Amino acid sequence: MTTTFETTPAADGFRMPAEFEPHSGCWMLWPERPSNWRLGAKPAQRAFAAVATAVAVGEPVSVGVSSAQYIQARSMLPDAIRVVEMSSDDAWMRDVGPTFVVNRRGQVRGVDWTFNGWGGLNGGLYFPWDQDDLVARKVLEVEGRDRYRAPLILEGGAIHVDGEGTLLTTEECLMNPNRNPHLDKGQIEILLHEYLGVTSVIWLGKGVVDDETNGHVDNLCCFVRPGEVALTWTDNKRDPQYRISLDAYERLSEARDAKGRKLKIHKLHQPGPLHRTRAESEDIDVVDGGAPRRIYERLAASYVNFYIGNSVIVMPLLDPKRDKQTARQLQKLFPERRLIGVQAREILLGGGNIHCITQQVPREGRGARSAVREKKAKRA
Repeated sequence: MTTTFETTPAADGFRMPAEFEPHSGCWMLWPERPSNWRLGAKPAQRAFAAVATAVAVGEPVSVGVSSAQYIQARSMLPDAIRVVEMSSDDAWMRDVGPTFVVNRRGQVRGVDWTFNGWGGLNGGLYFPWDQDDLVARKVLEVEGRDRYRAPLILEGGAIHVDGEGTLLTTEECLMNPNRNPHLDKGQIEILLHEYLGVTSVIWLGKGVVDDETNGHVDNLCCFVRPGEVALTWTDNKRDPQYRISLDAYERLSEARDAKGRKLKIHKLHQPGPLHRTRAESEDIDVVDGGAPRRIYERLAASYVNFYIGNSVIVMPLLDPKRDKQTARQLQKLFPERRLIGVQAREILLGGGNIHCITQQVPREGRGARSAVREKKAKRA
């Protein structure tokens, strides 16, 4: 039985753990929306299945699937992956699923943010989004985890934490008037503290160029361990991403985390730039209320959009000219984990990537935190 608390996680002693802390599992959703996924979503489904299979190397995976697609998904996914019938409007579990929080005793609960389709009727990507807004509650009921319903419009891809009190986000997203126009930066920080247990918020400016999520931070910058971040980068000063990444680099260089540390910044050069082809644009159903998919538009491609699993790093393969170099960088950053690359252009065509379609569930119990300390000790 799931209880919905009227208090806040911070008041109850809960915090959001880092993605590199131990997981009990991972949740995804199955793609099928014809106005977003080309060719009946079959290419995207193959890519999602490959991601689920890679993540399942190190932790249990659950995939929410509509009744119409249940048999299809079950046939494409390994038997070890749990398939759960679940309605949704699209397949972005990071953004519509719960953000899990833990306390010192290792109890796990979930934050259910308010979801408005990345902007509601003011720039949102589709309408309606009511089924997406129910996904977090459904996941928590399946997991048997208690729930907090947050009075804040927020998507999971808009935040990244180090597990020690520091949160990364962008002004482009959280300060966007199509999310919480009645709140100023200070009020948003208070709610982030109350619902995630963080004590320090590092505000970056904009996100990746032409990111239709209004600049989600998980496409721009993420923590790889406490005190260290990976940042999307380009050396091409004529590329519009250069100024954005340089601004982020400068802000990160000046910042201190919740423990007072300066941040070590690892630059991951962006792929491409990549653009949508004519065929990729024409193979999508056009419907009222859907985000347009224009020929030759720039895709918000980033290698920072990877998933940190218990024993694997699942990275997007997007550009043959850059994939191998980035794989070497990520393997060096995560020597204790196996790196698995997945051909991810079909996910990118839908507007996100591997991190956007996954949501980790923290491991329950007192041993979860100590496992992280053991890994740190071995690395030292």
